[in-house]
Amino acid sequence: MGRQLPPFAAVKAFEAAARYKSFKKAAEELCLSPSAISHQIRALEAYLDTALFEREGNRLDLTLTGKAYAGKLTGLLDFLDESTRAVRHAGERPFRVLCTPGFAARWLVPRLSGLPFADRVQLRVSTGAPSLDFAKNDSDLVIQWADAPVPGVSTYPLMQSSRYPVISPRLRDAEGIEHPEDLLRMTLMYDETDDAWDQWFDAAGLSPQAMPPGPVFPNCELSTTAAEQGGGVSLAYDSMVRDTVASGRLIRLFDTITMPAVIYSVAHAEGRGDDPMIQQFKDWIFAEVAKTQPTVPRMSAAE
Repeated sequence: MGRQLPPFAAVKAFEAAARYKSFKKAAEELCLSPSAISHQIRALEAYLDTALFEREGNRLDLTLTGKAYAGKLTGLLDFLDESTRAVRHAGERPFRVLCTPGFAARWLVPRLSGLPFADRVQLRVSTGAPSLDFAKNDSDLVIQWADAPVPGVSTYPLMQSSRYPVISPRLRDAEGIEHPEDLLRMTLMYDETDDAWDQWFDAAGLSPQAMPPGPVFPNCELSTTAAEQGGGVSLAYDSMVRDTVASGRLIRLFDTITMPAVIYSVAHAEGRGDDPMIQQFKDWIFAEVAKTQPTVPRMSAAE
């Protein structure tokens, strides 16, 4: 059965008149005469076989049916407008990505030149957890920590990783670190969010109660940076420090690792999945992750 769609000109006239509560203002917006607006609305009422406005002299009020219909139409027309602008100006508008400083510096920026529209990407970094309020964060897409579902947001698990201890080459040589037990006399860097030293100690056959004290950092990027500068030993995510270890700025200690966990996901506002730039960015970033690790299933947590 085909779609039952009303005349589009009549829909635009009714939605504008309902929004302004005025035929005159609707006529000004649509560059029509007030009588043309009235004619279109009467045609829509005839098509729907129901009254949308109550008219008493110069007074104009929506019926209950009209209020409900107008509320739905405004959202649909706003979405149509946004989708049309996205297609028409896809080659012009910037693409705004919000993420953490650590993800930007250690993973995204070194690879960004491979994105076909990299010259139009505007990176925005968040010192805390990136906001997923797309009405306020002024972003098209967010690389968020973990993959917890959020109402109104489509979330796609992107990257999973295990963790292992890392240390600067100079500190490793100075302290003569050779065995897991040697960490008991070292300064450990702890994370305020999702710290996993106790898991690693248990996997290494050491008692978590024996973990030495150390500074607590707001996130893993700061603790890893502190280790890179020789401040102690950090429990780093393999996916985030693999390039740093390969460069020699950090050294991985031991073969013991924690269980892999999802550490980053891609998120955007529901309803924007068909945006061509969002689609292309998602295809690109998942392909980049797949080069170094098995991808996490791309089913949205909101689905």
